[in-house]
Amino acid sequence: MVEKSIELTGTSANSIEDAVNLAISRAAVTIDGIRRIEVLGVTGSVENGVVAGWHVRIKVTFSIQDRLHE
Repeated sequence: MVEKSIELTGTSANSIEDAVNLAISRAAVTIDGIRRIEVLGVTGSVENGVVAGWHVRIKVTFSIQDRLHE
């Protein structure tokens, strides 16, 4: 099996978990075979002294499909 990894950033105003899930759900629309993720970093944006959003940088690993283009 051959796998490939890419980095993505998910953003959510609600939570870190929501930011991760958003990135994965969007990636899954065009990438088959996502096998695992690794959280590489978490940052937040602050507005008026409160956390306004979360930004999560993740590494997504997926298997390369054995398909030939027609």
